[in-house]
Amino acid sequence: MTESDRENINTVESPSVARREPRRRPGMNTRRHVRAMAAAYKAMYYCSGIFTAGHTPERIEADVFTGVSPVWESLFPEMPAEIDERNKTVAVTYLPDMPPRIAAWRPGLGSTQLPIGATLDAVKYLPRLSEDIIIPNTDDEPWPQGDKDATVTLPSTQADALDRVVKNAFDGEVYGGITWGVVIVKDGKIVSEHYDNNRGYDMHTPHRTNSAAKGFAVSVVGAAVKQGLIDIYEKAPLPEWHTPGDPRGQITINDLLHMCSGLYTERAGNPQQELYFGGVAAAERSARNIFDCMPGKRWVYAGSDTILAVRAVRTAMRNDARFHLFPFQEIFWKTGMTRTNTETDWNGDFLMSGQAWSTARDFARFGLLYLNDGVWNGERILPEGWSEYVATPAPDQPQMPDGRGYGAQFWLFGPKQGLPEGVYAAAGARGQYSMVIPSRNVVIVRRGFDIMDEQGQGGFRLTRFAADVLDALETRAA
Repeated sequence: MTESDRENINTVESPSVARREPRRRPGMNTRRHVRAMAAAYKAMYYCSGIFTAGHTPERIEADVFTGVSPVWESLFPEMPAEIDERNKTVAVTYLPDMPPRIAAWRPGLGSTQLPIGATLDAVKYLPRLSEDIIIPNTDDEPWPQGDKDATVTLPSTQADALDRVVKNAFDGEVYGGITWGVVIVKDGKIVSEHYDNNRGYDMHTPHRTNSAAKGFAVSVVGAAVKQGLIDIYEKAPLPEWHTPGDPRGQITINDLLHMCSGLYTERAGNPQQELYFGGVAAAERSARNIFDCMPGKRWVYAGSDTILAVRAVRTAMRNDARFHLFPFQEIFWKTGMTRTNTETDWNGDFLMSGQAWSTARDFARFGLLYLNDGVWNGERILPEGWSEYVATPAPDQPQMPDGRGYGAQFWLFGPKQGLPEGVYAAAGARGQYSMVIPSRNVVIVRRGFDIMDEQGQGGFRLTRFAADVLDALETRAA
């Protein structure tokens, strides 16, 4: 959830306040709409958490139903959820005059949120992978394809120093946040790995990636470039923008990947949350968004840019069956990320701006793919130089307090943050990180449930943690 989304949600009155003093004018988030969105959040997290990750409802409530917004949190208990284990659906009642908000799960594609007003009958129309598709199990293969021989033991001095740093990641004090998993990879092998087993997490437990999935999105685009399906520097092949005279037809996939599309995404204009929890199709809300700035000129963090970049691949491919398998067959399954899935809207577009689930080890594999410039087990999966492309600063840059930059769907770090030159990371809300440090041949993965306050405090201090990890790896025996 972005700060602007949180601001709009938190300005909605509680029911008691609204009864005393009705709103003087209509707002984007009416009480009805807030209830609809909160119910969808509950349905989606129950659906993916139960059927993708194998969590109990109680575990999901403890991990992800807090720190969202005071209004939503106050509504969750009064919205009953019907969990259908057999059909793998969750229906959350939120208003007496409306059908419940419904999320439905399918193998591989995970959960999809139905639009407001849809009934369970609509589930049968959702996109699905072919029934003859079998998700591979590579657990018994050697690391990194599988889990066999994944770890190495460091010299005792380094191991002790690194162990202290990693343990500090879980105490909530030294680096802040609430951590459930850490994986450190050096020279291709795991040199440290720790999980919060008390919460039920281990190396095979997936959880929502949030915006770290944007790294998956640019990888899908990269795989499509390698196969000659698209050219990121040409105009994005979206039919919604091809009406003669439409200025949006100038937008390239490169603009979208750099968050420089020029589409209106300031404050509540960013439609990402409506896609996640309003059940709006990307083709309706994101592709038909209005122009606000010329493309390539201004950086604005907008999940819809990510979604549209992947939708451009779908349009160019002209084969939905192939498209829905593409991230899995061309990236995830090839790299052993067999417990990673990325979810779609009900119209079949991947919401790869954040709606994906993955394990900490799969995050490590993903980092290794980029550390090796898109080559895996001798096979080139991404175009040569794609790692350099995602780590090259976008034409316009965010103004972040810590000076971090932005490339193509990856955040950029370096000496300003106390790290080596050329560091980049897939990063998501509540502390989901896969950080690539090429100069040290290191990948740092951290997963969590961080809760931010209104001042943006409370998150995990990633750069400080990463610097301490690198220092520990350089420790020499006395």
